[in-house]
Amino acid sequence: MKTLSNSPLSRVLAAVFIALLFTGLLREVRGASSAPDFSCDARSSGEVNIEIYEGQTGSSIAAVLATNKVVKSAKSFFREAVSNPQSSRIAPGTHRVNLGLCASKALEQLLDPQRNVGLISIVEGMWVSEVIPQMVKAGFSSADVQSALKTVKKPAGFNQVEGLLFPAQYSFAKGTSAKYAIESMVNRAQQAMSGAGLLSSYPKFNPQQLLIIASLIQAEGKSQDFEKISQVIRNRLKIGMPLQFDSTVHYVKKSRGKIFLSTQSTLISSTYNTYRRYGLPPGPINNPGEAAMRAAIAPQAGNWLYFITVAPSDTRFTSDVNQFSTWKIEYKKNLREGKFRSSK
Repeated sequence: MKTLSNSPLSRVLAAVFIALLFTGLLREVRGASSAPDFSCDARSSGEVNIEIYEGQTGSSIAAVLATNKVVKSAKSFFREAVSNPQSSRIAPGTHRVNLGLCASKALEQLLDPQRNVGLISIVEGMWVSEVIPQMVKAGFSSADVQSALKTVKKPAGFNQVEGLLFPAQYSFAKGTSAKYAIESMVNRAQQAMSGAGLLSSYPKFNPQQLLIIASLIQAEGKSQDFEKISQVIRNRLKIGMPLQFDSTVHYVKKSRGKIFLSTQSTLISSTYNTYRRYGLPPGPINNPGEAAMRAAIAPQAGNWLYFITVAPSDTRFTSDVNQFSTWKIEYKKNLREGKFRSSK
């Protein structure tokens, strides 16, 4: 039972990074004895939005910054960018930066994701329904996003987009279509699934079923328990035991942050309700990260059938239903005492 958290693993910019082509002026800039630059101690006055386009050259970016009075000269920024390998990570999109910056601080602000107005941050375990508002906030129209989600090409064997918007930070230049943006996320997911081995042939599960398992793992535990949860899923499926995962009901109800699941909720009519339905749900229940994908195909050997998070960061596994019942009493006590209140 796990709520959405900001995992460091998700803090990777997607494969839409701008390729800064710092060439041509390199000799000229290095050869210059000096380039006018603002003092790094000077207090900045005002802000401006700078639009960076995919494939835009370093000299062009420098010129835009100078024209908008972000830096004192194009050469000062260009020289700073050439000497700093991090400059290749400037993402396309709209960046909110201060005026009157020294070149090093200007570069620092362009690399700051918090200043990227159009940043879309997909966290491990996020639902597609939670990604849509971010895309709208980043400038895409809701209608275009909905249309793109319906028409985007999915990898062979996958019949829905849920699970295929890979968790990462995305930034797109102004004018990018919603279809291109979503295709970028799906392509990134396909790369991750391939790297994790999820697209290979396995005797008991096809790739989509493995992605479903990965999404269950992502929703039900923390990374240190992923491999054990993967084994619990297999053990329950093997003996025909319902999965009975709270996370599948939370997905249907679109409820976040609720640890306790009422008896009434377990009776909800849905093919995703693993309390009433046997086997895997018909599709992924979130967009899982690479660690959950790897755990889906590489479970830790064990005979566990039950697991429960008794307290934050204290998840226990057992094959004994009586032991599980004892731990459940402990869990309810901790829940009443508010120990889960500040957990993520």
